[in-house]
Amino acid sequence: MISPKTYAKAARVAPKGFKTANDFFDHVFKDKEMIWMGQNTNHLHEDTEIMDAMISCVNSREYCKYPPPEGFPELKKLVLEDLGLGEKFEILITAGGTESLHLCINDVLEPQNNAITCDPGYLIIDNFASRFSHSVISVPIYNEECGYKLTPKLVREYMDENTKLISLIDPLNPLGSCYTKEEMEEFAKIATENDIYLLHDITYRDFARDHHLAANYAPEHTITIYSFSKIFGMAGLRIGATIGLPEIMKSVRSIVINDLGTNVLSQTGAIAALKSKDQWIDHICDTTRNNQKIIKDVVDKVEGAFIPVYPSDGNMLAIDLKDTGIDPQAMTDYLLENKVFIRQGSYTSKLFGDRYIRVSFSVPEEHVKIFAEKFLEAVDVLRPI
Repeated sequence: MISPKTYAKAARVAPKGFKTANDFFDHVFKDKEMIWMGQNTNHLHEDTEIMDAMISCVNSREYCKYPPPEGFPELKKLVLEDLGLGEKFEILITAGGTESLHLCINDVLEPQNNAITCDPGYLIIDNFASRFSHSVISVPIYNEECGYKLTPKLVREYMDENTKLISLIDPLNPLGSCYTKEEMEEFAKIATENDIYLLHDITYRDFARDHHLAANYAPEHTITIYSFSKIFGMAGLRIGATIGLPEIMKSVRSIVINDLGTNVLSQTGAIAALKSKDQWIDHICDTTRNNQKIIKDVVDKVEGAFIPVYPSDGNMLAIDLKDTGIDPQAMTDYLLENKVFIRQGSYTSKLFGDRYIRVSFSVPEEHVKIFAEKFLEAVDVLRPI
């Protein structure tokens, strides 16, 4: 009998009434009335060039052929232009940012190394890092003193001679905190001086008011993770990219499993998305920023509740419920029963999951208003007497 390997696990616990997490997600996915504010997905795109391009691809049956194994050159060029990175960088198109993360963590880490992550954070990174390293150092960052993010000061405090990778989710899922130019320059200095790699996950970059690429400050020590899931609204199409200098990318290519290329339909949509980005990005950013104001207004009405990072530079934020006496899981269950899907804190934190819920807001304004109404209703029902 094969024994399951033990790794750091993301908190994909099946909610009450479901046997498995997969059964739960299948239920939520199929419920057409469900308001989708639990996975940071973007539901604000309308019938645009992106959809038209993919429909045309289906009609032409181009999906019968394998694409170039590292991605269509046009798409690769467009991604680098989108980031403002020059021709000295190379890029590999992947089946989503998660595949990119796995490839890079696998490539960089050796059994004697450790990796630095943060809590709260994207727990799949801890999962992957625990597979290939000696240990994962998950730094607690849920406090106002560090600005609810992994700071250069904290990295210097927790790193040692075996540290090989620093994970920077920027903006940070689930809190929406983002890095300044000065902080990024300091991370670059740490990486360069200590021969450490920065894993810069910029999945939520386009929602930020101001953003700085680590690749501009420490190109020889940065691997950039790019995703089409969020701002481009293509989460279900599973497409992303890994970006780095030639020496880094040569090493990453040596462990590629998906050597027959990434989904043709997804790449076609991604090309159209990048070409049309100027036409829709302002609308999406304006809508999300207005939506989080609606959420802030309703949270301010609840004694004991607060938003740790506001405004968020992502398309999600956390609502701290600790001082209300309300269990985040109970809040999540109540809203789910009322057709509003959010996530409890334990989904993104091992240390602070009993404090907060995570709510994403790249959805139509009317959906956010329903959330606001149901949130207040839930507080009345769930707050201890």
